Amino acid sequence: MKQRPKILLVDDDVDLVKVMGGALESKAYEVIVAYNGQEGMEKARKEKPDLVILDILMPVADGFTFADQFRKDPSLAKIPVLALTSFSEALGQPFPFEVTEYIMKPIKPRDLVAKVEGFLKRAETS
Repeated sequence: MKQRPKILLVDDDVDLVKVMGGALESKAYEVIVAYNGQEGMEKARKEKPDLVILDILMPVADGFTFADQFRKDPSLAKIPVLALTSFSEALGQPFPFEVTEYIMKPIKPRDLVAKVEGFLKRAETS
């Protein structure tokens, strides 16, 4: 039996995590949750997810810190990271760190699931 893909969802918004996590779990993904960047890094190193969905503005360690540490870790660096945020729109420019794609909030759960499915399919074929 094929293992369910692991999605690490790093966001401090409990309601968003509940809605998005539920949508992903309904598609048979294993969802691992972290509520700040520090907890996210700990879980990423332990769980080795197939994909990370990352909020930017969070307490303890924000998405900037997470993404920087994540990309510097050779065991994690190739894992796709989707930045889920409304922050970039306010700046009118891209972030100063590398993520696979930026997804603007708000996003409908079904649209997020479609993005995740697309990334995981591409990862399987590469």
